[in-house]
Amino acid sequence: MAKAQKSYICSSCGSVSHRWSGKCDACEQWNTITEESSISAAVPKGMSVKGKGNIIDFEDLLNHQSKNYTRYKSGIDEFDRVTGGGIVPGAAILIGGDPGIGKSTLLLQAVCALMNNGVNSVYISGEESTDQIRMRAERLKLDKHPVKLAAATNVRDILESVRAAAEPVQLLVIDSIQTMYIDNIDSAPGTVTQVRTCAQEIIRFAKTRNMAVIFVGHVTKDGQIAGPRVLEHLVDTVLYFEGDRNHQFRILRAVKNRFGPTDEIGVFEMVREGLSEVANPSALFLEQRAEDTAGSAVLAALEGTRPLLVEVQALVAPSTLASPRRAVLGWDHNRLAMIVAVLETRCGISLSSHDIFLNIAGGIRISEPAADLAVAAALISALNNQALPSDTVFLGEIGLAGEIRHVSQSDVRLKEASKLGFKSAVIPKAGKKASGKAIDIRSSQIGHIRELTDFLEI
Repeated sequence: MAKAQKSYICSSCGSVSHRWSGKCDACEQWNTITEESSISAAVPKGMSVKGKGNIIDFEDLLNHQSKNYTRYKSGIDEFDRVTGGGIVPGAAILIGGDPGIGKSTLLLQAVCALMNNGVNSVYISGEESTDQIRMRAERLKLDKHPVKLAAATNVRDILESVRAAAEPVQLLVIDSIQTMYIDNIDSAPGTVTQVRTCAQEIIRFAKTRNMAVIFVGHVTKDGQIAGPRVLEHLVDTVLYFEGDRNHQFRILRAVKNRFGPTDEIGVFEMVREGLSEVANPSALFLEQRAEDTAGSAVLAALEGTRPLLVEVQALVAPSTLASPRRAVLGWDHNRLAMIVAVLETRCGISLSSHDIFLNIAGGIRISEPAADLAVAAALISALNNQALPSDTVFLGEIGLAGEIRHVSQSDVRLKEASKLGFKSAVIPKAGKKASGKAIDIRSSQIGHIRELTDFLEI
């Protein structure tokens, strides 16, 4: 007969242990282990589980004609770009972001746009009442759209209501998955068991009915989606909604997408009427750039398939501290330490006694190594209080030996720079073929970090 079993699950990594401890041995996080009960059927000792299952029909991979699904396009180009050209029927999408960053606003605008395009959508909120959602819709001037709303948290009730709907539901939005629960599981909503089981139940139901589903997920203080990582493995697409509350820009980034490119981004601007698309983010990020300021360099970055020009700002000041400060916004702190070490060792530029402040203007975060050369140029410019050429962009990865390494799709980056009026670029020597002769931009190719100081005449 069935018996209750107690297990201890880490809410950070999802590892299971048989007793409680203050620190998780798997992820080494403190105070993340919670006690949960589960019901399992006991099997007598010495016996195996026997029984007949259903026969599975195997299909030939090469000789089978696959179905071509028409994607659900919202008409919001930035949203459709990140999802790979629209939402695939039957897809499961998880979107996470900091509290108050605008996740619910983005989804409400997307759902209303999809409803206008004939996609029958249902919006389920476990955190707000329907009246609160209507208030937001009125502020966003979306109250005339016939989107079906409900405030519920019981998964079985939600799925039964979707099954009994008069018209087939094509898109289901769950805001948020951490508030959902299944009544036959003896644990509180938001625990690892509830989150995993609720997601599995909803995804299984959606796949059988070819219904797309979007989950909203809470994030931890580190910016990662809260709960077990198995939740990110269950879904087809994982999106992060990023941004600085002190800036109006918001970035929708795809970190996993089975139906499109990863690392694709969509740029939005938070205005009074909600989120507005930014069609040309490069021009907007460089709009307030001061061209004659030392420590400012323009980076030709690539986010997914989109070239993006951003300003890298550096400030280098003498320090009176035993350990000089290193403050970084929008870039990797460890990568900055590596660039500083390379400049000191390979070029003889002394930075160890200076405070260094680095910022990617506009509140965007850059993670690719192509930013190394722009960061190095900004640091050298700030240290010598000498402005860089205002019509020059930088791209290239710096190795530990000081060599400048090639980066991918240099021609796409340079074409975007030329479109915005830049006349020259500093690129790696290996990028000669990628630059192309059709691009109206002058390329200065360097192979070592020492050549950068020669180019800057420092």
